Amino acid sequence: MVKIISRKKIGTQALYDIGVERDHNFILKNGTVASNCFNKSHSMAYGYVTYQTAYLKANYPVEYMAALLTANSGNRDKVQKYIATCMNMNIQVEPPDINRSEIDFTPVDGKIVFGLSAVLNLGQGAIECLLAARQEGAFESLADVCERLDLQAVNKRALEALIKCGAFDRIEPNRHQLMQDLELTIDWAQTRARDKASGQGNLFDLMGDAQMASTEDGFEAVPKGQPVEDYDPLTKLRQEKELLGFYVSDHPLKPIQQSARLLAPVSLNELSDRQENSLISAIVMVSGLKPILTKKGDRMAILNLEDLTGQAEGVVFPKSYERIHTCLQADARLIIWGKIDRRDDRTQIVIEDAEPIEQVKMVMVELNPQQAKSIEVQRHLLDILQAHTDKEQLAKVPVVGIVSAGQKRQFVRFGAQFRVIDSTRTVNALNFAQFPAREEPLARA
Repeated sequence: MVKIISRKKIGTQALYDIGVERDHNFILKNGTVASNCFNKSHSMAYGYVTYQTAYLKANYPVEYMAALLTANSGNRDKVQKYIATCMNMNIQVEPPDINRSEIDFTPVDGKIVFGLSAVLNLGQGAIECLLAARQEGAFESLADVCERLDLQAVNKRALEALIKCGAFDRIEPNRHQLMQDLELTIDWAQTRARDKASGQGNLFDLMGDAQMASTEDGFEAVPKGQPVEDYDPLTKLRQEKELLGFYVSDHPLKPIQQSARLLAPVSLNELSDRQENSLISAIVMVSGLKPILTKKGDRMAILNLEDLTGQAEGVVFPKSYERIHTCLQADARLIIWGKIDRRDDRTQIVIEDAEPIEQVKMVMVELNPQQAKSIEVQRHLLDILQAHTDKEQLAKVPVVGIVSAGQKRQFVRFGAQFRVIDSTRTVNALNFAQFPAREEPLARA
């Protein structure tokens, strides 16, 4: 039964309006025209889909997030956001795997494995060739891969990409060694393929030479490069990002994730929710840097910033650039202070100050629950902190209160107005006033 909100006439027809005057009109069985039964049915459909989605996320979180990542694989910002969501849900997202990855994101043993389609320099033909060969059984080594694949479809560039993004890590974790061996292994595999195609056997196999003949797996005779140490962790992460667009096996900011939330609770994916000109601090990594020379000859810079949740653009104007330019470098991990700016529908951060996280120190002050509740104690503590701030300078050292009650500890971040200039002097003053305090680095060596 149709509930009539208003009744009008269109020519000789009666119009029953259920919420919107125009559009979505249709004729009822009795010949009258009903307008917009769309809104209630549409909201019900959305509610039903929402319930289904919530059910899947609650009961099948790994499968749900894998599907969500696959559906948004073309949107880099969303993929990075959902990878961060997986981290918060304790779901591990692993790099591509030569033996486990499919074309898209795949749930495997409670984890999500990156799809092969995400790897730069690995085309559709190469993926199809790899997946077809894998049906015969799991790959056991780089030589096994090179022998079983068509090296015209999966060329050296594609294999280099698979090595550098971590796809061989379960076979051989030393990526640098695999890169050393690759060209020799490809030459060996191509020679072996030519010999088979011409009907020739391996000379040493025929002679039965125990030292030079292939063993059961057929790969003992594969030449090896000079032994080398693996790439350092930062190099491996940088290569992953070049080939996948993201840090996957780890992230340079991950070791300080908890501290980052405490000192700079604003994530880059939340910037659009902040009011223009609002002051923020954030812990970020510089993923790109573009120096600029103004018409007056002053130097400034545009930065590409990222954290565990997303990316943003930062601008450093000449006055700030002159003061902080030494710490503005690619791959630098920084704590930045600035304000939100919106131009041409873009949100960016106007960076006023920055400091490498390796240099960031925090003042930690211990309080018991009684002290934390006492107005008099609070005022005394804040007076001490304000004596060590300076309105003429941008104080950088954050102060964190630790309220301990039995086995429970609660961390309380003091406001930006209570950041101090000198951590050592502040700690000494707090200890003198019977407030147990200490310095702690943000990033431990």
